[in-house]
Amino acid sequence: MAVEALIAAVRFGLGPRPGELASAGADPRGAVKAQVRAPLVPPPPRDVAPTAALVANLLKAIRNADEATVLSYLKGEARKIYLAEIRAQMARAVNTDTPFYERLVLFWANHFTVSAHKPAVTGLVGAFQREAIAPHVTGRFVDLLKAATRHPAMLLYLDQAGSFGPNSLAGRRRDRGLNENLAREILELHTLGVDGGYEQADVGALARILTGWTVNPTGQGEASFFEPKIHEPGDQRLLGTTIREAAVAQSDEAMALLAHHPATASHLATKLVRHFVADDPPAEAVAGIAKVFRDSGGDLKAMSLALVDLAQPWQAPLTKVKSPTDLVISIYRLIGLVPEPEVAVGAMKLLGQQPFTAPSPKGWPDTGREWLSPDSLMRRIELAQKVGARLAPVGDGNALLVQALGAAAPADVADSVRRAGDRASAIALVLASPQFLRR
Repeated sequence: MAVEALIAAVRFGLGPRPGELASAGADPRGAVKAQVRAPLVPPPPRDVAPTAALVANLLKAIRNADEATVLSYLKGEARKIYLAEIRAQMARAVNTDTPFYERLVLFWANHFTVSAHKPAVTGLVGAFQREAIAPHVTGRFVDLLKAATRHPAMLLYLDQAGSFGPNSLAGRRRDRGLNENLAREILELHTLGVDGGYEQADVGALARILTGWTVNPTGQGEASFFEPKIHEPGDQRLLGTTIREAAVAQSDEAMALLAHHPATASHLATKLVRHFVADDPPAEAVAGIAKVFRDSGGDLKAMSLALVDLAQPWQAPLTKVKSPTDLVISIYRLIGLVPEPEVAVGAMKLLGQQPFTAPSPKGWPDTGREWLSPDSLMRRIELAQKVGARLAPVGDGNALLVQALGAAAPADVADSVRRAGDRASAIALVLASPQFLRR
């Protein structure tokens, strides 16, 4: 039962908090499943304006402005919002009583990546996670798909806001054209997968269907909306199905077609099993989760519960390497402290995963080989030593080991911590131990 309690805390959760492993009940699986509840809608951080106003301020800063004005906005207001969102995210992660839910939010936010690697969306990445992802991770996938792809952060990140139907009223007048970025990523990354059976013609058809979705420059009302004047008129042929011209309803129909496609079920199941079970997802587990997706009509709550019901996550050793985000969150949950956002950014940047800055729409990698090279291992040891030095005046490595791994702590690790020459070294040995670095 001690091992199951640890698996519940680190594989399905974000790491144990002080006393969590010692107080774990007799049914760790049931405790994890109890966290899959009604949608949680995180409030915006204090002093962060509504998203519609953020979009309007961004557009005002970057349209018809000189480089100095744009840089001033990005380094000033956008940076302030970015740090406020990280503070709020870290507070939720450290303090939450539903860490499985928060892990699902992080998983789906990475699946639908929006990245401050494109500086223009720096002030919107947190709003995207709060508004488009968090409220939908226990709902229907089709609703998550629509919310994510229509959020202003995504529309700006993948240039959909400037995509004009060539034959639309505005397209003909302004000589503006089609942008296929969002359509391609929806097919390749968000739904069917790269081997999902779509063709370039499908990318073009979906791009034409998506025209009309853009951002609102006024700061009033919704931050994104459908503008008929830039929508490409006419029926479109997508994956062999004719999608009739019907303004917003046309894109709704296309999203439903993609969300319920068998290739989407397999693609999503593979990613979920890879995240919660093993870097090389067991085929039988993938098939089982894909079947739940198909049978439930894309019910993400049913999929999440089915993941917990799998035998493999509870039987497999902790071979998944914690990503830098996982590692930093698990450290702060373990010591019961919410870090200042600059500290969290610095720690994750040291390990190669600065918050909200995935290098491409593919998101961050989810396998150990990307996160545990010799160089990255040295950086993890460096971080453990820094934390050990900070905690040494009040911390105790032996107690921390019990809090971190409970009865599942290996004897050799416990012995090394006991024999450490000082408190800082003992704490560092816990945080750099192979068992703590994995989930």
